[in-house]
Order: sequence, then C-alpha cells, then structure tokens
Amino acid sequence: MGIVVIKLGGSLIQGLSNTFFEHINLLQRNGKKVIIVHGGGPLINNLLLKFSIPVEMEDGLRKTSNEVLEVVEYALNGKTNKDLVIMCNQFNLSAIGLSGCDNLLLEASLYDKGKLGWVGEVENVNTSLLELLLTNDYLPVISPIGVDKIGQKYNINADLAAKSIAKALNAEVLCYVTNTNGVLNSEGKSIEKITKDQVQALIESKTITDGMIPKVQSALDALDEVQSVAIVGENFLNEDGSMNGTVFTKGVVFSE
Repeated sequence: MGIVVIKLGGSLIQGLSNTFFEHINLLQRNGKKVIIVHGGGPLINNLLLKFSIPVEMEDGLRKTSNEVLEVVEYALNGKTNKDLVIMCNQFNLSAIGLSGCDNLLLEASLYDKGKLGWVGEVENVNTSLLELLLTNDYLPVISPIGVDKIGQKYNINADLAAKSIAKALNAEVLCYVTNTNGVLNSEGKSIEKITKDQVQALIESKTITDGMIPKVQSALDALDEVQSVAIVGENFLNEDGSMNGTVFTKGVVFSE
C-alpha cells in the first residue's frame, strides 16, 4: 500500500484551514494510507514560561530535563494530540490518537549520551501496529514521545520521528508541513528542488537556521529508503496530486 507520512508543525495546528484536511481526504480517495506525526512547540514554550522553566534549544532540538519532559508529555499527549484527532474526525478521517509509548510504537534510546537531557532517538518502530490501523482505514495521529523497554520516556523531535516511521514503513512520500511553502533561498523564495550539497551551503550561509536544520537533515536522510521527500505548506498538493513545495532529490539540480 502507498503510505504517506505527514509531519505537521505544532505552530500550524490551531489555525489549519479546511484545505489541509481536504487534501488528506484526496490522498485517501486516491488509495493512499496516511499517517500524521505532530509537534507542539508553541504550547510547550508557553507552558514552560508559565511555570518559569527555561526554554533551551540546540540545533533545533529541545534540551529536556525531568521538568521539561513532564510539560512536553502533557502538551503533546494530553492536548495537542487530542485536539488534532478531533479536527480530523470532523472531516470524516477516522483518526486514532497515539503516542510513541503505545505498545512501544516508538522504542527509543538516549540521544547523544544525554547531552540534551531526556531527548531520544528512535531505535525501532512498531510497524505491525501501524499496518493494522492502516489496513482498517484508520488515520494514525502520533505524538512523538518515545519509551524504552524499562519504561523511561523520551522527547523525540517530531521531524526525526516522522522520518523514522517513514523509513520503517518504506513510505512512498514523507511530507513535512510547515508555516513556509518549502525551503526558502536567500531571497525568501521557495526552492522547488534541492540537493544535499545545496542544503549544506544554505546551512553554512545561515539561510537555513534553527528548527529547519533537523527538518532538512531528516529529509535528506530519509531519501535512502523513502521514494519522495518534501517540505511544504499546509496547501501541500497541486492539482495533479504532486507536492507543492520543496522536493529533495539525490540528483544534480542546476538552478533554484
């Protein structure tokens, strides 16, 4: 089955237009099986500020102490996930809310020897659970809180979680939905196609910064096992069904 994994940025969720959900319906009518992995950065930041807990980021990843992990878990599992599930179901999408903790959906381990606290990286994806849901026409909506076999929970960057799920399922498309219509060049214009060398040059020139760094790195890494990877806006489909945004390619692109 053709699987489309959509990573949805947390800053977009409350303001999503009908078009986003209509495009998911269109994918399903065209025989695609869709999975959504979501973030929740703005809500997490607001709650951390409310509780006077410092917001610390490094290369787009959130430093995660015990206190921060509790806030992240509440924000992602407790509110954001269910809000998004309700929205999906209003468009008859049969959404099921999950976290990476459910039946070891995202089995994780400590990232970079714990230098960022309880930040995790995905060691294994429970593909059997996802395939069961997809076969029965459910739309899994996944919060990126991982867990290991002894019960320790981890904050996993949603971009990296989406990449891991797409690779494990040999997805047809991995699509990062952001508040920009793709990767922007130095003039602020969307780049239609981009290569690894071009990405590196844009990072070095500070054109790509902050949270876009793990996003583009995840996109490039996923190309090994995913047919197509794109960074797009919420209006992510063209009339012909192709992705409307920046498509990552292994080949040579001669212009932006």
